Amino acid sequence: MVCRLESRRYGRLESLRYFVTGPVIAARFTILPMLKQPPVALTIAGSDSGGDAGLQADLLTFAALGVHGTCAVTCVTAQNIKTISRLEPCAPAMVRAQIEAVFAQTPPAAAKTGLLHSAAIIREIVRFFRRHPGIPLVVDPVMIATSGRRLLQPDALALLQRDLLPLATLTTPNLPEAEVLTGKTIRSLEDLRAAARQIHRTFGCAALVKGGHWSGGGPAVDFLCTDTGEWMLSAPRIKGVFLHGTGCKYSAAITANLARGLSLPKSVERAKTFIATHIANAPRIT
Repeated sequence: MVCRLESRRYGRLESLRYFVTGPVIAARFTILPMLKQPPVALTIAGSDSGGDAGLQADLLTFAALGVHGTCAVTCVTAQNIKTISRLEPCAPAMVRAQIEAVFAQTPPAAAKTGLLHSAAIIREIVRFFRRHPGIPLVVDPVMIATSGRRLLQPDALALLQRDLLPLATLTTPNLPEAEVLTGKTIRSLEDLRAAARQIHRTFGCAALVKGGHWSGGGPAVDFLCTDTGEWMLSAPRIKGVFLHGTGCKYSAAITANLARGLSLPKSVERAKTFIATHIANAPRIT
C-alpha cells in the first residue's frame, strides 16, 4: 500500500489531497480549509428521543442555516410524534454548568430557550442572562405538548412571565400560549395582532404570535410586534401535513439568523420562509 500527500495552492487557499492506493483499495480525500469560523448559537431546551423537536430540531436547524449549534439540556424526554411517555428534568445546577461551559469555550452570538419545565431551572437561566445582557435571547414559551401534556409547571410559568420574558429579545408563543400570556381568547386575526401588542407591552420584549393553530382557515399568519414597528407574516396553509417540532424549528431559525447578524425583523422574515418551505416539502398524510 502506498500513501501520498499532495499540497495544491489555489490563489490564497491551499488544499491537501491524501491518496491511498493498494492492491484492493484506491481512495482520494480532499481536505479544504475552513474559510471562516461560523457564528455560534445556543439552545437551552429538552431532548426529544424522537429527534423531531426539542434541542435535536434546534441543532439541525442551526446547521441548515450555517450556524454552529451548542446546547444545554434541561430535560430528557421519552417521546415520539404521538406522545411524551416520560420526562426527567436535569438538576438546575447542571443546566447552568452546561451554559457556563459553552460560554467559556464558544460564546454564542445568540441563544434560545425551549422546554424549561421548572421554576428552579428558569431561575438559573435568569441569573446567568442577567450577567450577559448583550446576547440576543429568543424565548419559545413551551407550555403544553402537542399530545396535551403540560410541560411547564405552574410556578415556572409565573417566573417565566415575571423574570425571563423581560430579559428576552423576542418571545414566540403559538396561539394557545399567547392566550395564556394574555389571559384572552383569540378568535380572529385582529385578536392575534392585539395579543402580540399586549405581550410586547406587558413584558417589554418583542412578540411573535404565531397563528398556525388558528382554525379560521386562510393562510398561516403570524404577527410581530417590536419597539420599531409591527409586521404581518403570511404563508400558504398546507393541508394534509402533520409535523412535530415546527415551533422549535421556527424559533431556532430566528436565533440562527440573529447569530448571523441579521436584524430582528429580517431574522423573523427569513425564518418564516424557512419554516414555510419545510412544511410545504413535508410528506402528505393520506
